[in-house]
Amino acid sequence: MELPYGRGSVQWSVTMVTVIIPTLEAGENLEKCLAALTAQTFTDFDTVVVDNSGRHLARALAQEAGARLIENPANLGFGAAINQGIDLATGDFICTLNDDAFPDPRWLEHLVAAACRDPQTGMCASQIRLTEAPDRLDSAGMEVYFDGTTKQRGRGAPAAAYDEAEEVLFPSACAALYRLAMLHCIGRFDADFFLYCEDTDLGFRARRAGFDCLYVPRAIVYHHYSGSAGRASRTKAFYVERNRLYTVVKNFPLWIWPLLPFFSLYRYGLHYWAARTGRGLASQSDPWWKLAIIVLSANYQVVRNLPQLVAKRRRIARAAALTGWQFWRLLRRHAISAREVALQ
Repeated sequence: MELPYGRGSVQWSVTMVTVIIPTLEAGENLEKCLAALTAQTFTDFDTVVVDNSGRHLARALAQEAGARLIENPANLGFGAAINQGIDLATGDFICTLNDDAFPDPRWLEHLVAAACRDPQTGMCASQIRLTEAPDRLDSAGMEVYFDGTTKQRGRGAPAAAYDEAEEVLFPSACAALYRLAMLHCIGRFDADFFLYCEDTDLGFRARRAGFDCLYVPRAIVYHHYSGSAGRASRTKAFYVERNRLYTVVKNFPLWIWPLLPFFSLYRYGLHYWAARTGRGLASQSDPWWKLAIIVLSANYQVVRNLPQLVAKRRRIARAAALTGWQFWRLLRRHAISAREVALQ
């Protein structure tokens, strides 16, 4: 099969892709997502829907779309659902796709073409646009602040400003491609995260193991941002904060740990100022004292689970191709400021 990409064309043997869609509510979003997949120009893929509702909500839609279906008795979380889909994958790639993300017809075509260019490319990031503003970005890959907080690269910017293929830190799992051989090397999504930041942890592990991530601007997806969990819900705040700390314990060099509280305190101060002045997502959330309780609860969970996190850290270190200093230099290349996290 031959597909156009970049300045020339790429030719490869037909490769099976498994697209994995976790869903909690099914409904109109999932129906629209599955319909967008049926319109793909690249056809050598199968679809796995993982129903976390515990109520068989996705059964009719999956059958109608010809997708394979996994039904869980309760919500096992995003990472566990993706891992169940990986168990069924037999080809070279998996793609993760939110049920509220709607791919352009050539999405898979461009992702697969990009990944096949270089076997060192372990991950590909889509150009994810906002459904409510289709010419604006939700994500063009991900960036990181020095305390482990991550943010969508280019969020809110014109999509046309991010039209060049380039290396990025890691993709948003809202709509991403992963090489299956890479996952066999570094491990799959960490199901203990349950919700949020699973892609951060996986991305960090992949980069430490020496794999690259390519942003593919022509692999376009439209995303209804935080359609399921809410834009600034208490649940989201807890899991984002706890899982940020999980990623730090598992992946960050030990010598940077003493500085991390200072990075975080500065960011918290900016969040507080943003809330008081009505700027940023903090202005839409709970009062500061409730957010402080969430932060303390997240830290307690980290301390409670520290032995398991340290054991995972040791396994990651054994697979690492980058030293701690090399990994830190990589993070610095893709770093954003606390102000960008708190005020945008």
